[in-house]
Amino acid sequence: MSSSSSPTVVSSPGKVLLAGGYLVLDPAYSGVVVSTSSRFYTVVDPISAPPVHASASDGPIQIRVRSPQFLDATWLYFVEFDGPDIVRVEQVADNTHSASTKNKFVHLALQRTLSLATELKSAGTLQNTLSHGLDITIVGDNDFYSQRAQLNAQNLPPTLESLAKLPHFNKTGVRLPDVHKTGLGSSAALITSLVSGLLLHLGVIPSDSFATEGGTDTASEGRKLAHNLSQYVHCLAQGKVGSGFDVSAAVFGSQLYTRFDPAVIAPLMTDATSNEPLHPVVSPSNSAWNYRVEPFKLPPQTRLMLADVDAGSDTPSLVGKVLKWRKENAADAKALWDTIDALNQSLARTLSALTDAEERNPTAYRKAVKYISTIQSLQWLANPRITENDSVADFRKVIEAFVEVNQITEDIRAKMREMGKLSDVPIEPPEQTALLDACVSVAGVIGGGVPGAGGYDAVWLLVCDPLNCAHEELPSARVERMWSTYKGLDVSPLLAVESAAKGVRVEQLPEVVGLEAIVREE
Repeated sequence: MSSSSSPTVVSSPGKVLLAGGYLVLDPAYSGVVVSTSSRFYTVVDPISAPPVHASASDGPIQIRVRSPQFLDATWLYFVEFDGPDIVRVEQVADNTHSASTKNKFVHLALQRTLSLATELKSAGTLQNTLSHGLDITIVGDNDFYSQRAQLNAQNLPPTLESLAKLPHFNKTGVRLPDVHKTGLGSSAALITSLVSGLLLHLGVIPSDSFATEGGTDTASEGRKLAHNLSQYVHCLAQGKVGSGFDVSAAVFGSQLYTRFDPAVIAPLMTDATSNEPLHPVVSPSNSAWNYRVEPFKLPPQTRLMLADVDAGSDTPSLVGKVLKWRKENAADAKALWDTIDALNQSLARTLSALTDAEERNPTAYRKAVKYISTIQSLQWLANPRITENDSVADFRKVIEAFVEVNQITEDIRAKMREMGKLSDVPIEPPEQTALLDACVSVAGVIGGGVPGAGGYDAVWLLVCDPLNCAHEELPSARVERMWSTYKGLDVSPLLAVESAAKGVRVEQLPEVVGLEAIVREE
């Protein structure tokens, strides 16, 4: 039975790595990461009464975690304290509700967050805060999971309009291990929202920790602690230390990301409940956390478009092969990676310069976006009245910057294909090349690519999104029409755009459409 007091609700965004695939694994290089409007939500409710089978004095502290979008997805845990500074979280069977499977991500998030809370607040304080226990609900926006089956069941075509008709937090109809993910970083967003929600609910970090935003220079200590603990839990659950850009996007939002040294969490990378203190390692004051986050955003009046391509890739095997090639061909690999990195940095600078240009002269910027949204990128500077007329200098400079973005994204694609050829890895396979070439030739499309490690499963595009434009004339509508008739691959759009809300944030339950209904259902 949950409490009538207001729950703690926290959300975290998904991610798209626009540039920096593979390179982001090395702290010598950075990645351009965009956080998505599609988010994971964790709702933490205190349990107001002891379980019916226990007396109020000796009943165990229990934590129930539900993922109601899936079948067989309720996990029950008992919390036990061994002495003044050790807490154990054990999954228990509850034949009426409990899932038959384990959820390593949830279990480790609970175990390690409660361990940190015990260190910082004392076991007695934590016991009082937990009282009878917690009822936790975790859901993700529909974009994190393929909606093809749900659209087919309703005879709806794979369009943004169709996706918008589906219920929020749509049921998948399958068990968690069987779901088809779209590659938006669901596990990182889930871990971040759960860890952050627990840290807030248990009073480990101040209630205003997520009220301010910023990168590593300006973020609150609470946000940084949530980042470090989420990175650690995510690495532990996956059994390896990845680059961490997905967790960083979930915490901080869109950014230029430079990874942390894996050695920082090496002493804690064991599944066994270690008695090693967590806080000295995960504390923001630990200078070994040498990651860098520089806030970033896409230019005004542009739109990120994402598509799920129905042919998944096994990211770990792609990465393993590329890293093997790099090790065996160190000099050539370094030269190529340095070239790609220079392009990636140039892309970030040029996109940021466009944001500055809009602030300096919003009228020229708006007119330029409107103009290039109607023609193919090859023709953006073809008109001599633009290139030879000094009275439209600001207008021309905006168009020249968009031309530069287009050229840089094409150069990045070419270099990533070269790396794929050298390492015998399908980073941008021919089928994706054909699809992206078709996309980039649509009027108003600025650039595109395969996100992250590449492969067959997704594409991203940046398109003009001019103000006061009829829907059917928007570049996004043209892209959608092209996708719907494309023959080479099965392309299904995602609703996600760039997250206006940046990274992890506190929510009000009634204000998130559909959230209260799915949380309160039994």
